[in-house]
Amino acid sequence: MNLQYSKPLNFLVFTGVFVSSIFLSLPSNAASALAAWLIRDEGVLLFRTSKNAKLKAFFQSSSNGRGERVWVDFPGELLRPRTLLGSGPIKEIRLGKPMDGITRFVVEFNPYVDLNPYQLRLKGIAPDKWEMRLPGLPTRGLKNIGEGSIHRTAVNEPRKYPANSSYKNIHFSNLPTVPKNRFLVVIDPGHGGPDSGAIGIGGLRESEVVLEVSHHVASFLTKRGVKVVLTRKRDIDLDLPPRVNMANRLRADAFVSIHANASRGFKKHINGLETYYFSGSRGFSLAKNIQNEILKAAPRSPDRGVRKGRFFVIRRTNMPAALVEIGFVTGRADSQSLSQADHRKKVAFAISKGILNYLKED
Repeated sequence: MNLQYSKPLNFLVFTGVFVSSIFLSLPSNAASALAAWLIRDEGVLLFRTSKNAKLKAFFQSSSNGRGERVWVDFPGELLRPRTLLGSGPIKEIRLGKPMDGITRFVVEFNPYVDLNPYQLRLKGIAPDKWEMRLPGLPTRGLKNIGEGSIHRTAVNEPRKYPANSSYKNIHFSNLPTVPKNRFLVVIDPGHGGPDSGAIGIGGLRESEVVLEVSHHVASFLTKRGVKVVLTRKRDIDLDLPPRVNMANRLRADAFVSIHANASRGFKKHINGLETYYFSGSRGFSLAKNIQNEILKAAPRSPDRGVRKGRFFVIRRTNMPAALVEIGFVTGRADSQSLSQADHRKKVAFAISKGILNYLKED
């Protein structure tokens, strides 16, 4: 084993099965240091992490019909383990929690891939950016795949926007225009009735927050000539299939489910905004437009990125769909904002603007 390290770039070199570095000291229940990742179609793996995080990287050769694997361990807790389908030479990508306080990112290659572990390098290119080139990886059929933005501010660090980008005037007349009565959008306030969703600081209830935001979104869009249907208009119990069936039956142009997040263990330091889509360039565009706007409406809240997700309501709808998490009701900063009526209206304005920007692309 050979380890090279030079500040400030945290340069690590694989020369065998395992290369190790000392983790940044974090409590075992801290949020994951992994903020975003991307596999580029030319065979480059990129990570964005919290600043100055230290990683452990591994390589395992093929065996028992399974392809070679490369994985990286990050300090901190992963909230949502998941598996994503790869492309070309990559069979799949897995994100898991092998033990408390560690996030593991695994790339498993198809059996025909033959990497040379002595040429693999995981190199720090900035205090919060990492790069691993995969020399010799066949790139036929390989497509860009990732979660979050590699170039955004590190997770849980407030973003800074110039003063003129803040949402000071949220009157509907300042929203983008689209042809009247051409589009139908279904807005889905998450949870409802006995299912309150997350309950946060001060008893802040997700179902109540998102219902109010959804009503504002419906109002803004309607005033811009968009037909809007809410899956629920009041605090009632509504299962997931009826929400999807409603959107599919109406043949909506877009479906947006609005939620508020919560951290395991009620961790007050975890805050942030994220938007999910399931598949397709149109779904990604819808999610990206919404994420871009809510970041401007809530500059104190960290950017957790646009991510692929398998949530039922965006996986089973027939139209472009997005699920937006407007902040953590368990987060100290987010809960303070979400408890304020003017902030909820501002977030609704942002979601509406994101939807209209998407519809303008159609």
